[in-house]
Amino acid sequence: MNSTPEPAQQQRTKPPLSDAAKASLARTHTLFRMFVVSVLGAFFVYQLDVSYLWLTAILTAASLALGVVLLVRAARLKESKLVLIGTISGLVVSAILVLLILVTAVFFNEVRDYQACLGRALTDQAQTACRVQLEGSLPTQIP
Repeated sequence: MNSTPEPAQQQRTKPPLSDAAKASLARTHTLFRMFVVSVLGAFFVYQLDVSYLWLTAILTAASLALGVVLLVRAARLKESKLVLIGTISGLVVSAILVLLILVTAVFFNEVRDYQACLGRALTDQAQTACRVQLEGSLPTQIP
């Protein structure tokens, strides 16, 4: 009536991975590292200076391409949940960066002047004057 429970010492272990599975996992991890570096690189280059907007756009495009490849790979090959969640989070950050790049490209001259003004501003009052100058140079109503 009662079945004999398994001894506590025996643990279920995963079968060892084949060489092809190990190579696939290593490739996924390498792609994920490249994806993270491209997303973070795009974010930090955007923060650096508006003159490097072209580099931010290239890094963001690379991160979007790597993110889509990783998303498909993670879904198809049932890779780890951490890679899947990290990829989705990185793609959200990349999408936000695309919007920032587009807005900055449209108002490139105004943003460049604002950054130059902030570079010369040594006091809070001067920084406030730079913000007022930026607000005055932007259109008041967008159709």
